[in-house]
Amino acid sequence: MSLLEIQGLHAHYGKSHILHGIDMQVEEASIVSLLGRNGSGRSTLLKAMMGLVPPTAGTITLAGQAITGKRPFDICRQGLGYVPEERLVFPNLTVAENLAMGGQKGAPGAHKWSIDEMYDYFPRLKERNAIRAGYLSGGEQQMLTICRSLLGNPRVLLIDEPTEGLAPKIVDVVMEVILDIGRRGVAVVLVEQKLTIALKVAQKVMVMGHGELVYSGTPDELEASPDVRRNWLEVA
Repeated sequence: MSLLEIQGLHAHYGKSHILHGIDMQVEEASIVSLLGRNGSGRSTLLKAMMGLVPPTAGTITLAGQAITGKRPFDICRQGLGYVPEERLVFPNLTVAENLAMGGQKGAPGAHKWSIDEMYDYFPRLKERNAIRAGYLSGGEQQMLTICRSLLGNPRVLLIDEPTEGLAPKIVDVVMEVILDIGRRGVAVVLVEQKLTIALKVAQKVMVMGHGELVYSGTPDELEASPDVRRNWLEVA
């Protein structure tokens, strides 16, 4: 059994049918890049895994335990972490207080992260640990959100568009951190618009279109599939 398994997943926003029978498996310590054009359903899929969008059909299993339909904080306690595209820091709390909010026991078998490890990843956060998060730059808020999620000690980390709007130097740092997270045994599902980055960090890529998974393979296989890139990824 895979660490994270999704079978026949459907989800709606009101009357709009967004996810159409998604089947997906994520192995332990793997990094999966989830690709697709805007509106293909990638972010909705992450939110459905996390319980933020209630699935209307299908099942989600994490480490052999069903999490379908559970509340987000219960899903988090079972070992699923989430870094939203909007970052959603607590603006009136300091960096240190935001990090403390993320701490929890975590699921059995998960790597136990420490604040010191977070500061090793992002020394800038240590320098600004007494600053309110609302005064941080966009890149610093992204660093903070990733660290806050890791301190929940997840077995799988869902990351939505982590490089959006970031300076190239910060993008490089964030990508190195994602690679190291995988080396430490945490599986990652990464939604990333920049194809070069998505292919660089992943062992497996999945492509979504119109709310369905339309392709799955290795980065090398996708690079050798011009029809897939043209039909599902490139913008005319």
